[in-house]
Amino acid sequence: MITGTVRTESHTEGVHRPGRWLALSVLVLAVLLVAVDATVLGLATPFLSEDLKPSGTQLLWIGDVYSFVIAGLLVSMGSLGDRIGRKKLLLAGATAFGALSVLNAYATSPETMIVARALLGIAGATLMPSTLALIRNLFHDPRERSLAIGIWGAMASAGAAVGPVVGGFLLGHFWWGSVFLINLPVMAVLVLVGIKLIPESKNPDHGPWDLPSVGLSLVGVIGVVYAVKELASHGLSLDAGIAALTGAAALTWFVRRQLTLPAPLLDMRLFRHRGFSGAVLADLLTILGLSGLVFFLSQFFQLVQDRRPLEAGLAELPAAIGAVTAGLVAGVVARRFSVRSVVAGGLAAVGLSLAVLTTLDQHTGYPLLGASLLVVGVGAGFSFTVTADVILSSVPKERAGSASAVSETAYELGAALGIAILGSIVTGVYRGFATPAGVPSAAASAAHESLGGAVEASGGLAPETAAALVSSAQEAFVDGLRIAAGVGAAVLLATAVAAWFLLKGQKLEDGVEH
Repeated sequence: MITGTVRTESHTEGVHRPGRWLALSVLVLAVLLVAVDATVLGLATPFLSEDLKPSGTQLLWIGDVYSFVIAGLLVSMGSLGDRIGRKKLLLAGATAFGALSVLNAYATSPETMIVARALLGIAGATLMPSTLALIRNLFHDPRERSLAIGIWGAMASAGAAVGPVVGGFLLGHFWWGSVFLINLPVMAVLVLVGIKLIPESKNPDHGPWDLPSVGLSLVGVIGVVYAVKELASHGLSLDAGIAALTGAAALTWFVRRQLTLPAPLLDMRLFRHRGFSGAVLADLLTILGLSGLVFFLSQFFQLVQDRRPLEAGLAELPAAIGAVTAGLVAGVVARRFSVRSVVAGGLAAVGLSLAVLTTLDQHTGYPLLGASLLVVGVGAGFSFTVTADVILSSVPKERAGSASAVSETAYELGAALGIAILGSIVTGVYRGFATPAGVPSAAASAAHESLGGAVEASGGLAPETAAALVSSAQEAFVDGLRIAAGVGAAVLLATAVAAWFLLKGQKLEDGVEH
């Protein structure tokens, strides 16, 4: 445990707060909101591509600008919640999230969609750290808190399951923007019920909110992620170099500033705790290895294996089912065995499943895909739930918002880097396919931008030429997917080894907090 004076907040009503489980049910609605939004986008991508006609680069930006912005602001928003009140921030963020979902639904151009996704990221940054921090303050019994965190993680996974299925139904009956409008009823319930049920909590010794630190963290994270994205897509360039230097300088300045402030935005002393640092690193690298692949899997099911949107959504269900099941029992299993064996074992299972996907081809049967997704879900469910518990139990209660924000930043930064790096691998390999004879240059150009573009471009060609173009494009897309799966597998297996050493001796608490 990190040393420091742990102060009991004024609202605390003993170890077992009345109504805490009802309050939890409202908090997990926010998690459901964010998870559903993230997964329906991947399913809607082919439809969005056909309507807005984004370039391959714009399509990647639509996919990852949400994560860029949310990663850059999570630490700031977690710290803001510690200062002004986590309930207040959560409800304001949920209201903004719902309103901005409408803007996403009615975007009319790729540029508008990118801006709308960025604004949604600002609102999303207020939600996740607030929910975890409020759980930390609602549940003082470590075993109850483990179960609550498991439910929190399970709902995130359930959102990942509900998103594609509901999204698939909507896409079969309405236009692609409808997938964003499902956020509105969830947001309404969260705000109306949350006002009554969720207790307010904040850090009693919060100090001022340091705006220069907010700017430095935002510039630093976005600069570094943008540089990685550009390097992965286009190799060395002046833009990438400037972005990398600017981001690195801003992050260095941010760290130095935090070490000198009496009330820092992010307490860098948290990282002295080996379990905290190991859990954060495990989260970041795990999501990096998974996210780029998952982003393209919906396109694989729809555009390569020709499944309908609802069928593609149902095809991804095993991952969510595995994650929900593992999340609910992860705390018990980690106490029965050990934290490091559960986390490292979960990561290794995900890595091996991704390695199996390197055998993927256009005609791979669903039993192999479904089994791989199930194992991915179980492994990720064990790992994420236990690392979230380790992170929250490693810090004093009044710093819960900042600690939660670090955990969520690792998650979102990993997602942004994963889509940038692995997504760029898929895109780079895809663009290299040879255009079949007889394809006009305009159609060839559109086909090389994205797989969705190739399918659309084939519509105006002779049947044989169209079939040859789509087949070549699908083959190139699957080649890229195989390479990305191999890279993801290597990252996950290396992370499993690192977690085994970094989490040595780490245990989940058994007793009751006082």
